[in-house]
Parts: sequence; C-alpha cells; structure tokens
Amino acid sequence: MNLRKLLYIAIVAFASVGVVSCNDDDLNSTSIFPEVNETLDPNSYSFQLDSFLKREYLIPYNLDFKYRLEDVGIDMNYNLVPSDYDKSVDLAVLTKYLWFEVYDKHAGLDFLKSYGPRIIHLIGSPAFNPVNGTIILGLAEGGIKVSLYRVNYMDPTNFLELNEFYFKTMHHEFSHILHQTKTYPTEFQLLSPSWYSSTGWQDRYDPVCNSFGCVTNYASSETREDFAETIANYITKTDEQWDSLIYYAGRNWELTVDEKTGRSTYEDPEEIQDDEGGLADGVDGVAVINQKVQIARTWFRDAWGLDLDTLRAEVQRRQSNINIDSLRNLVYSIEKPQ
Repeated sequence: MNLRKLLYIAIVAFASVGVVSCNDDDLNSTSIFPEVNETLDPNSYSFQLDSFLKREYLIPYNLDFKYRLEDVGIDMNYNLVPSDYDKSVDLAVLTKYLWFEVYDKHAGLDFLKSYGPRIIHLIGSPAFNPVNGTIILGLAEGGIKVSLYRVNYMDPTNFLELNEFYFKTMHHEFSHILHQTKTYPTEFQLLSPSWYSSTGWQDRYDPVCNSFGCVTNYASSETREDFAETIANYITKTDEQWDSLIYYAGRNWELTVDEKTGRSTYEDPEEIQDDEGGLADGVDGVAVINQKVQIARTWFRDAWGLDLDTLRAEVQRRQSNINIDSLRNLVYSIEKPQ
C-alpha cells in the first residue's frame, strides 16, 4: 500500500440511517450530565487540566471534554491507545483558541452551547481501516459527540499540520452538526452528482478531484461530505493553499482508458482541451468550487446569521499567531488548593 493512500483521511460522520439530530430544546437544556457538585482532587496529577476543562468547556458550553480513553465511547474493532496528558493539554487549549473562541466572537457565547457537540473525545492513535487503506481522524455521532484521533502525533507548533489532522476535521464535523439541524440547500446536490463514489474516493488524486469541482478526494464520496469538506477547507486553508487548489481545479485533467486493462486514469496536460476546444474533463472545476462556496456562504448567512468569510478571516488570523507556550500556561498556571 502506498504512502499517499495511507495518508488519505476518512472523516466519518454517522448521520445517515438511524441517526436523529438534536432539536433546539435538547441542545438548550441545562445539562445532559448528572448535576453533582464534583470536587476535583487537588492531589491528582490531572488536577490542572481537569480544572481547565471544567471551567472552559463544561460550565460555559455544557460540553464534556474527555481525554481519558473510555471503552464505551470507542469502536472496539480498532486497536486504540489513550491520548498523552501533555498532548491533551495542547489540543484542549488549541481547540478553545482556534474553534470555540472564533464562534464566541462572531456568533455569541450561546451559539456553541446551543449547537456545538456535547462531548469531545480525544484518542491518541489513528484508527486504521485495512479494507481500503484509510485512517479515521474524526467521528461525529448524531450531533452529540466528536471524537478526534491521532492526538499523540500532534505537533502544536505546525499549524498546517494542525489543520490537516485536527482543525479541518473539527470544522468538517461541526458542519455536519449544523446541517443536521438546518439542512443545506438542495441546489448543492445538483453540482457534482455524477462524480461521487462512496467506495472509490480514496483512490482519487486530490488535484483531479479539484478539476471536477471537489475540494478533496473525500469530498467526492457523497454530497453531504462534499458540503462539509467545502466549508472546512475554505475556513482552514491559507490563501496560498486555496489558490493552489483553484489552480488545479482549472487544469482540466484528461481522462484516458487503457485499451487492454480497461482501467481509467487521469493525465495532467498543460491546460489541455478537447478537439472542440472545450474542457477535457467536461467540467469547469473553478466555477463549480466557487458555486459550492457561495452556496455555503449564503447558507451560513441565511440559516445562522453568520458571515463565512468573517469566520475564515478570524481562523486565518489566529492560526498564524499561535503562541503555544502562552496557551499552555492557561492550564499549567492553575494553582492547586492547599
């Protein structure tokens, strides 16, 4: 199995059969957790992180941020390991800085309390799928829980890597939670119906997918993943990365079929066109991607009263100004009771 295939991301969300999204009454309830006045153990090695999570997540957002691996919360078909304590600290403070505070600033303090997940579960290792050679980096379960994998491999000083393996996943999964509450426009489903493949997406090359209007190969798996990937990539990709994506979207890759094997492949021509002067793959990838972004932009505005470009600008500003030592200090400066 080649390395590229291994690194393709399977961001899986359970929102099809048997999943019911929460209604507003459920989300705005006082708490889904037992109301007990839990006193944290000042002698515990995890007192500082536990205090931070209670103060910064549980109380303001009614969210249980779990970093201890729980059997009841994982798929036992995978061999998984817990997240390291220090890595959990890093991801807890980065998640607050790069996700929660962004929506707090532009949507108000109650937005994530109402529509955000109720549980974030950190898992140290990725979940390898030997059937198709993908790795699972995130799960969103019924608008309630988001699980994040591969935490022990995180480099908190590399925001490009943080986006690729964690924050793009977070924005992707949050998009699922939002569209389970208020569905995305039906016209989005009409833009790339012939290109979706629920079983073969992982074998596709991202630039080829860009050329027929999908921001990633995973976006080419089905409509709702396309919608979530469009939003997540638009928010987290830098201007340089987005410009590169748009460049490949305009390459018009040529589909060729091997006469002996019947296998289809794409070739990267120099702005190749067909004999009639049209697009080699029959799709204006740039126009389609821009249409998808515009639909997402309008949906954010009309359904949620939010400006997608303002959210993106805030994320871009924050991710280029990460001071991890300062963020860590929010946890490690917490004093233990005497």
